[in-house]
Amino acid sequence: MTRPIPLLGDISLQYVQHIEHSLDAGFVSSRIAGLEGELQQRSGRPSHNIRIEGVLIGDTTRDDLGTLQTAAQTGEELTFAADITSALDLQKVVIRSLHDYENAGRANQVHYRIELSESPPLPPPAEVSGFGGLDDFGLGDLGIDTGVLGDIADMAGDVAAAAEQALGAIETLSSLADLVASGGLDFGGMLEPLNNTVENMQGVATSFQEATRTLGGLFSS
Repeated sequence: MTRPIPLLGDISLQYVQHIEHSLDAGFVSSRIAGLEGELQQRSGRPSHNIRIEGVLIGDTTRDDLGTLQTAAQTGEELTFAADITSALDLQKVVIRSLHDYENAGRANQVHYRIELSESPPLPPPAEVSGFGGLDDFGLGDLGIDTGVLGDIADMAGDVAAAAEQALGAIETLSSLADLVASGGLDFGGMLEPLNNTVENMQGVATSFQEATRTLGGLFSS
């Protein structure tokens, strides 16, 4: 029975003498105290690797060798089909290394050794989605109505406006306190504690104002 000929790109590898497949399953060993043996954790499947040894023979030897050398030099992706990979979802490969040689007195005959590695397609690019992408993590399943977030942002804006008004009143009190401290008004010491109270209120109001603005920006972005 005639066996299918391995194909690498457009090159028919008719005289393959040896072909092998290897795969590192991607396990990392970890020692656990009290465990006989090691815990095996898989970090992901690495690429399939194919090693081929064969001979190029015939009138197209030079052209086929040139194609192999060009592909190895440029790193272009190639299709690959062979019996040994029939059970694998192997779409594209690249030539990791190429070694070739010829013997004197044997025209149009070149020996080669190729090492191929799987080159899978890249995943689709990341997409920016609403609410920082959290909608893809099941906010709807959790019963969270993302439309409410706009109302929260409006409420935060109203609170920030109220804080600005309060801060304006505090500034008025601060001016009065400064006038008392400078001796412009004399209330017999009744307003002397006003300075410390106004300073404390200014710090609280400013912090509260910044917090509400941050909250509003978070839910409106």
